[in-house]
Amino acid sequence: MIEARKASIWKNRYDIFSDGRQLATWDGSSWKGGGTFELDGQRYEVRPNMWGSRYGMVNQYGTRLASADHVGRKKWTVEADGRTYEFRRASPWRYEEELYSGGLRVGSVKRNSIWRGDATADLPGLPRSVEVFVLAVALSAWDSQLDAVVAG
Repeated sequence: MIEARKASIWKNRYDIFSDGRQLATWDGSSWKGGGTFELDGQRYEVRPNMWGSRYGMVNQYGTRLASADHVGRKKWTVEADGRTYEFRRASPWRYEEELYSGGLRVGSVKRNSIWRGDATADLPGLPRSVEVFVLAVALSAWDSQLDAVVAG
């Protein structure tokens, strides 16, 4: 399980921890979505399409390592390392995405507090970089939704 703690109320930055040890810092872009993180000495960039419904993760050399499609819809997927991971929105009223395998719920990403912005991801079986990618995509989508509500 990994946990994202909002580093500042004014910035779209989250410190990501596992078992009390900091793994990475997600530095999200406030203007265009997406952002960057560094994990185990590797730098990753998460890039959204114009509508925020598709995200890609590339390494420091520009090689695509993962993609997320249909983000923000009831069902969406992540592809990485030749595998496809299926996600479903738990409820339109909560910030929670559930990971399914073989029709069974096996994990989730959820926002613990709307006020602080903290979130946890319990995504067994996913490589660590993909786990952080999924968490970053969820945070980006949720932050975009919240920005739209505030602006509207």
